[in-house]
Amino acid sequence: MNRLRVTPGPVLTLTAVWLITRALMLWLLAHGGFRLLGGGSVAREVWRLYSHWYGVLAHGSFPVHDTLWQYPPGAGAVLLAPGLLPGLTYFEAFVLLTLAMDALTVAALLRAGTRPGRSLLGAALWTGGLPLLLHLPLARYDVQVTALAVLSLLASARSPRAGGVFGALGALVKVWPALVLLGTPRGRPTRTAWAWAVWTGGACLALLAACFAHPLSFLREQGGRGVQIESLGGTALNLARRAGWPGRARYQYGAMEMVGPHVHTVATASLALTAVSFGLLVLWRVRARHWTEATPYDAALSAVLLFTVTSRVISPQYMVWLIGLAAVCLTSRHTSQRPVAVLVLAASALSTVVFPMYYREVIDGTWAGVLLMLARNGLLTAAAVLSFARLWRAARPPAGKSAPTTQPRPGSDRLPERALSLS
Repeated sequence: MNRLRVTPGPVLTLTAVWLITRALMLWLLAHGGFRLLGGGSVAREVWRLYSHWYGVLAHGSFPVHDTLWQYPPGAGAVLLAPGLLPGLTYFEAFVLLTLAMDALTVAALLRAGTRPGRSLLGAALWTGGLPLLLHLPLARYDVQVTALAVLSLLASARSPRAGGVFGALGALVKVWPALVLLGTPRGRPTRTAWAWAVWTGGACLALLAACFAHPLSFLREQGGRGVQIESLGGTALNLARRAGWPGRARYQYGAMEMVGPHVHTVATASLALTAVSFGLLVLWRVRARHWTEATPYDAALSAVLLFTVTSRVISPQYMVWLIGLAAVCLTSRHTSQRPVAVLVLAASALSTVVFPMYYREVIDGTWAGVLLMLARNGLLTAAAVLSFARLWRAARPPAGKSAPTTQPRPGSDRLPERALSLS
């Protein structure tokens, strides 16, 4: 059997690029006080908010009656982790751990990309795509969450158990990684992955509940969120401001949100669109007949894109998730999501222009701010629609061919290149 041999040259090149770009991101973080870099607002989340929560968690309780605490209990473990590194400030330890998880992610993508028949494009996309967000990824814990989602997808091919465990851990930290299990092949792989995810999630939740008080306090605050100015609904309302709508942007629930007439209607519409997206994904799952090694990856990216664009909130760090999932897709030569990955990169670059560079324009609802948001959210919407359309088409057997009933070999990291009928 012919096997592709990957020379060490590309791997060494990507490693060097990772080191250079991360050094640049650290430099930007250290000089984040410049106006175009946010005037210090990017790093403030860590040394002010995360550090405060660390103090609360260290006393054995999740934040209570804190409108900014809107995260599942697993986030507490991530925010407590910097305390394990002695001799460093909380900020320094947090950034160091974020870089470590970034390195783990690129290592996993490199390992996947060097297998026979795979591609290093995924590792290249993560390495070069993350710096498009400047220093923001180093000052949010979304890199850690994305790393768990990436590990879940890459591990599922060989071990559905491991995929389920990593998916559950990610969901406990920030919910959305549960979506990465959507595309697991039908039958035993799905049952195994979801069973291990449920048991892992339940066990970890019970452990956190035993160690900390008020583990579900985030539910009260999460339900009160409104329409963030960077969401599709917020962009529509900002555009309406230019036509005379009397609303405005106000800081609440940890974000700049729109307040004024009809905001509740827009929020309800967003929730309805999210429900429709979920229905479409379920319909795809039921009707899918053609599975390749890339199908779980493609389904994960499509699902997270749909839930992102229909959300009431689209924070700039959400782009970290999409870059990571697009990178996993590109590790496979069978992915249907290559054009989607390009759109994700373009949207990420525009997100940086929006925040931190010209965020004041967006808050004030100027034409510059409105046009920036229309462009960024237009790209995200196009990516979501294109992603699902390509996922749907890829799920149909090739014309004139019937799908064999062969299941992947136990422990195999690849599914057959031909169509699979997975009962």
